[in-house]
Order: sequence, then structure tokens, then C-alpha cells
Amino acid sequence: MLPFGKVIRLTVQAALVGALMGCAGPQVASGIYDPYEVQNRRTHEFNRQVDKVLLKPVSGAYGSALPEPVRIGVGNFASNLSLPSAVLNDLLQLNIADALHNTVRFVVNSTIGLGGILDPAMAGGVEARDTDFGETLHVWGVKEGAYVELPFAGPSTSRDALGLLVDVVIDPVNTLLPRSKRYIVPVASLAAKVGDRYRFRNTVDSILYESADSYAQARLLYLENRRFELGVSAPAEDDLYEGLYDDLTAQ
Repeated sequence: MLPFGKVIRLTVQAALVGALMGCAGPQVASGIYDPYEVQNRRTHEFNRQVDKVLLKPVSGAYGSALPEPVRIGVGNFASNLSLPSAVLNDLLQLNIADALHNTVRFVVNSTIGLGGILDPAMAGGVEARDTDFGETLHVWGVKEGAYVELPFAGPSTSRDALGLLVDVVIDPVNTLLPRSKRYIVPVASLAAKVGDRYRFRNTVDSILYESADSYAQARLLYLENRRFELGVSAPAEDDLYEGLYDDLTAQ
């Protein structure tokens, strides 16, 4: 378990590193800054092959073997486990309203919802309000930085890549669980991702295997969607992307 003081030091250090990383690129709400495109394209092709050989067939078998209510329950369980991290980030953003909202959602679903498998909080109007350390860095004024594609994780930016790393390290659930049970968080998250791959298979297949340039397509969609999530730009108006936005934001 990480001591509270160490968590604070880590988040401050992350903000400083993020600020330095963000200085490498312009702070814009539109456009693309991709100085690592050659390497990014190699990583994208690696990710595409991993999807083709492993993730796509596994998700297909997963979706065919498990009925939809079970898949939804797995996704709910993983989502519930992510709520303490969202609460921590809400507090770091000084967003007390969302911190209380997500705390209520976590308590209700962890008890009445049988550990988060069910989602009674949603039925009561307490919907999920997702956030992460990448958004925390954004709130703190750290620039987006360069576009990067991460092995296995996919599209990101230098700011969000750092945020992903910090989220893993300071995740309250992962740090509070006994060492022997810490596998629960990554296993649940992986199962939920496999379920998402099956649920959004038509959208993912369209991007990865049917577009003329899957790298450019994935890059554009990620940046547009992420900027929209952070409130720094409006969603694309092109009809081509309207359905894709619906799918991506539903995740």
C-alpha cells in the first residue's frame, strides 16, 4: 500500500513531468501534433496484428460463449472497481460534487449491487461520471503534448500516457487489496475490455480493417473524442464520425 504522503509526492512529480512533456507541443483544441509518427505507425501495426491474431478471435469466442447479461455484469464489476480511482481524481481536480456522486455510486453498487455486478445506482439516477489522471493533468493546466500510440493500450497523448501510468500506481482499490488478491483489478479490466471489443466489433473492425489508413483514422477519432470529453472542442460534424462518436463515448 502506498502511504498518503508518497501518493501526494507522486502526483506532484507527475504534474511537473507532464508540464515538461506538454511543453513539447502546442496547446490546441484542434489539429494534430504527431512528431513520432514513424514509430507510432509501427506500434499501430503491432497493435493491429495483436487485435487480428488474439483480441478479435478471443472477444468473438467470449461474446458467443457468454450471454449478454453475464457480459454486462462483468463490465459493471470492472467499472465499479474503477470508481475509487475516479473519486481520487475528482478530489485532485477539486471537483467535490463529482467526488461525492461517484462515492455514492460506489457504495450503492458495492452493497445492493452485489459488488458492482448489478447497477442499481443507475436506476436511481446516479450515473457514472468517469475521469482519470490524464484529465486531472488537463485541469492542472498540463498541455496535451504529442500524439502517441502505446503498445496494447492504443491511441494516447504524452499527457494521457503519463496519466495512465499514474492511475495504475495510485489506484486505491489495487493498493488496498491484499497482495494475494491484486490480480482481481487487472483481470476484471481485461475481461471488460474483451467484452467491449465484442460489443463494438463493427466500429473497431471498420476503423482497423476497412479504412484506407487505419492509423490516421484511429488518431483522428481518439483526439477528437478525447478533446470533446475534456470540453476543449466540439465533436466532429462530419456524418462519417457521428455513429463512431456514439460508440466511443458509450464506452
